[in-house]
This record gives sequence, structure tokens and C-alpha cells, in this order.
Amino acid sequence: MRRGLSAIGGYLVLAFFAAIALIPLLLVLVNSFKTNPEILDNPFKPPTSFSFDSFVTAWNYGNFANGFLNSVLLTGAAVLVVLVASSLAGYVLAGRRVRTTSAITTYLTMAMTVPIQLFIFPLYAAVASLNLTDNVLVVGVILAAINMPFATFLMRTFFLNIPTAVEEAAMVDGVSTFVLFRRIMLPMVRPGLITVGVIVGLNAWNEFLLSSTFLQNPDDQTVTLGFLTMNGTFSTDMGTMMAGALILIVPVLGAFIALQRYVVDGMAGGAVKG
Repeated sequence: MRRGLSAIGGYLVLAFFAAIALIPLLLVLVNSFKTNPEILDNPFKPPTSFSFDSFVTAWNYGNFANGFLNSVLLTGAAVLVVLVASSLAGYVLAGRRVRTTSAITTYLTMAMTVPIQLFIFPLYAAVASLNLTDNVLVVGVILAAINMPFATFLMRTFFLNIPTAVEEAAMVDGVSTFVLFRRIMLPMVRPGLITVGVIVGLNAWNEFLLSSTFLQNPDDQTVTLGFLTMNGTFSTDMGTMMAGALILIVPVLGAFIALQRYVVDGMAGGAVKG
């Protein structure tokens, strides 16, 4: 009886938190198909008829077609740089292959505690001096650098979970370090790579501060900035704003749902040994 009551209580708590997370998304979905008078009358009421006019208006005025392309380029650049650099750095730090491993680990720990706002002006001055403003790929590299400390620590943990006997056996067989890393070690830390890629990808897709600072040209702005430009014109048209928010949310939500199992397994596996 006690176990049953405890299980019911746990499910009720989970259902409560799930409702807190899902109700706002459900309201956005429902109101995106309604006209502005219908939303103001009762935002909780289902739409009487489904109209896609708000989606068309949001797509055109938010320049989402170009924004999606820029967001994909920015996110892809950030994820690619992070995966390559953090996997290499994590492998080296896990095996303590350099004398300054402790110093590097301390530096990465300190880097995670420093807010990016402190580096906005120096970064902008450096990027502007090189004539690299309004460059989506440059912003992607900057985002990769910001996410690098966390990604390196996570990948280091995954490499630490690999038995040293695996590496020793490969070295005895005459396998080179590059082949060992690419064909043996990387496949064994695939959950970590997926986890890092998803986390960095979500951060890059939703990023606002750096994008709004370095991407001033409307043709180079991301989908997040495209949604921001709608606030002035459609701040009173809630239907169009809801439709734009849904367009912005759906790709991220779909990607996370598809990969959530790998993310949860990766985070759990990466927490075993530190």
C-alpha cells in the first residue's frame, strides 16, 4: 500500500511539472490558428476555424526563409567546431598526455564561470577590425568557443569511462594514435558526441545576445532575430506573434524529442566518472 501511494504521488508530481511545461506550448499552438479578437476574447477557447493566415504573415514579415538558412549555418558551424575540438581535448585531458593537464582543467573551470557579457566589447572590436561582422559562420565559431569548456569536460568524462586496457591493446597491435582515436575511441564515446551536439545545437539555435550584436544586416540575421523584428509591427496582433513563435519552436522541439533518449543516456553515462 505504501509503495502504491508513493508511486501515485510521484506520478502526480511528474504530471504537475509536465503540465507546467506543456500548457504554454499548447496555448501557443491553439492561439496561432485564431484571430486576434478571438484570442483577446478567450485565449483558452479552442479556435472555431483553423486559419493559416497568421503563419503566412509571420513567415513573410519575419523573413523566416532566410532566417532558417542562417540559423542552420550558425548552428552547424558551432556544433562542428565543438565536436572536433572538445573530443580531441577531452581525449588528451583524460589520458593526462600533457604536463599542464591540471592547469588546463583549472582554466576551463574558471572559463565556465565568466559571463559572456564581459567579452562583448572586446569581441566586437576584434571582429570589426577584421571586417567579419555580419558573418554567420564567425558567430558560430564564437559560440563554439563559449560552449567549449563544458563540452570538453563532458567529453573528458566519457573518455575516462573507457577502460585503459582497450587503448593498451590497440597500441600493442601497432595502431597509430590517429587511427586509435578515430576508429576505436570515437565510436565508444558516441553517446557523448550526440549529447554535446544536441546541447550546443540548442544553445546556438536559441542564441540572441551575440547574434543581435554581430549580425546587423537583415539578410544575415537568424530566425530568432527575425521573430524579434515582428515585435514592433505585430506587438498587438497576438495571432501572428503566436504563429511566429510556433515556427521558431517546432524545429527545436522536434530535434529534442527525436534525440532526447540519447541526451538522457549520454548525461547519465557522462556522470559516472569525473
